[in-house]
Amino acid sequence: MAIKNFYNLLVLLVVLTSCKKNETQIFTIQGEAQGSTYSIKFVATEENVTKNQIDSLLTAFDLSLSTYRTDSKISKINAGDTSVVVDDFFTETFHLSKQICKETEGLFDPTIGVLVNAYGFGPNRQHKNLNQTQIDSLLNYVGFDKINLNSDNTITKKHNETYIDFNAIAQGYSVDVVVNYLKSKGIENAIVEIGGELFALGKNTIDNKNWIVGIDDPLQMPEERTLIAKVSLENLGMATSGNYRKVMIDEKTGEKFVHIINPKTGLAQKNNVLSATVLSKSAGLSDGYATAFMLMSLEESKLFLQKHPELHVMLLYSDSDNKMQQFTTENYKNLIKG
Repeated sequence: MAIKNFYNLLVLLVVLTSCKKNETQIFTIQGEAQGSTYSIKFVATEENVTKNQIDSLLTAFDLSLSTYRTDSKISKINAGDTSVVVDDFFTETFHLSKQICKETEGLFDPTIGVLVNAYGFGPNRQHKNLNQTQIDSLLNYVGFDKINLNSDNTITKKHNETYIDFNAIAQGYSVDVVVNYLKSKGIENAIVEIGGELFALGKNTIDNKNWIVGIDDPLQMPEERTLIAKVSLENLGMATSGNYRKVMIDEKTGEKFVHIINPKTGLAQKNNVLSATVLSKSAGLSDGYATAFMLMSLEESKLFLQKHPELHVMLLYSDSDNKMQQFTTENYKNLIKG
């Protein structure tokens, strides 16, 4: 009798374990990448994507596009190696950047790298006090028309000094890369976040609702976590650009502003647009557009958005009384939760 009860219990445990294995649940993968962190949540019946797979994918991405790795393809190209054959990560980022550069009339331009480095914002962190003559000289090497993606997937530069820097779009595109990998594994519902840029794939089917994401207050202190909005997302990529926690204040006027390099003038432009949050069909596009909005005035952004109704946007800016204000598109307002 005891043996029979033991086998009945064993069968019950096997059945319960099998049910749990086939039960739909949320799996979480977290780690470090691109000098920041990443977090992935996906809905599935089993953990068919592992942390090692994600880490390997992101390492391959960095080996293509990271200017902080001397062994990456982009670093070798910047160093003058014309024999480098670029991969899909590079070519897709190139085409996305070219699209946004054209639509923003050059305000978004990855060849700004030579100026980024000169101002001390690049990998070497060597700051220089540039005069106008030096800026004008560096501008000779800036411009998307000065680089070419050839049919054999090599890159040609008109000037060896031209330095390609995809950092204003690469992190967003890396989110899209991970999302596409999840899709290849049959995952239909997930949320992927890398360094603050994210994509909400499908829904949170466990709770039967869209993915809910909080948006940080750009003026908060580092130890704080204040949200200014929560948005409900489904199949949308989101990116925010802005000098978070680095908003400058004029000692005389009290004016709040940020500095960002204008690829047309070469100047570290002063702007009262403190941050731009953009949602679109991909995190890469959102990332690039968010950077461009930081270089536009509020009125220029409004005019641009009239031509691009597919973008969901929130801009935070400092008004004439130095108070933070919001501008949001109507389609963005529809995403706000509560």
